[in-house]
Amino acid sequence: MTTAHPAGPPATTTPWAAVLRTETRLFLREPGSVFWILVFPAVLLTILGLIPSFRHPEEGLDGRRVIDLYVPVAVLLAMIMAGLQAMPPVLTGYRERGILRRMSTTPVRPSALLVAQIALHGAAALGSAALVMAVGRIVFDVTLPEQPFGYLLALLLATASVLALGALLCAISRTTKASSAIGSVVYLAMMFTAGVWLPVQSMPDTLRRIVEVTPFGAASQALDRAATGSWPGWVQLGVMALWAALVTVSATRLFRWE
Repeated sequence: MTTAHPAGPPATTTPWAAVLRTETRLFLREPGSVFWILVFPAVLLTILGLIPSFRHPEEGLDGRRVIDLYVPVAVLLAMIMAGLQAMPPVLTGYRERGILRRMSTTPVRPSALLVAQIALHGAAALGSAALVMAVGRIVFDVTLPEQPFGYLLALLLATASVLALGALLCAISRTTKASSAIGSVVYLAMMFTAGVWLPVQSMPDTLRRIVEVTPFGAASQALDRAATGSWPGWVQLGVMALWAALVTVSATRLFRWE
């Protein structure tokens, strides 16, 4: 007679992991979000790279090409899309429909949903950054960052800044319509400071100094320095860290679950 061995304890999943898995599935079911965050920045870089003049070195850029400057810009564009366009309407919609209030009565706290959304959109932005750099390298022979650790640090600080701004946007917006309206204004402003229409390095001196005190103006300069082999300026890193810290504190104080 054989003796049956008792089954081991069933595998358990933490509430946060369960929420993250669910939110990831919902995110992947939204083709709009997937396209604008993961695909569009690489597509935009490809379109710009097809302009012949953007692929030729210019004396005013120290022998660099315009397409070289647009790789970090496209990287930042993905972050702006994730933090200011995709995440705020989702969280505001959950609060508007009472989902966060109902979650507060269950073992899964509403904070788990907030953390899952931040982690999900942050990962999507970083994934898009990797895709942009791959396209730039393979298609247009853009050199990979010569200071990878500095580049990664600047990327993480820029991601923290934009997700903090997105959380603050959720905090001050009571409805999804308000979130979309405010987010569009902030989105356009951040696109300008990131250099989407005109690379920060090509801006007039006075305008560039003003833009560099914004999180994405500082990020653009930091990424550009790291790409050329220099350590990102401590001023630019400090600007991003300060924005991330101050906005996070503001979002924490203003955010309401109901």
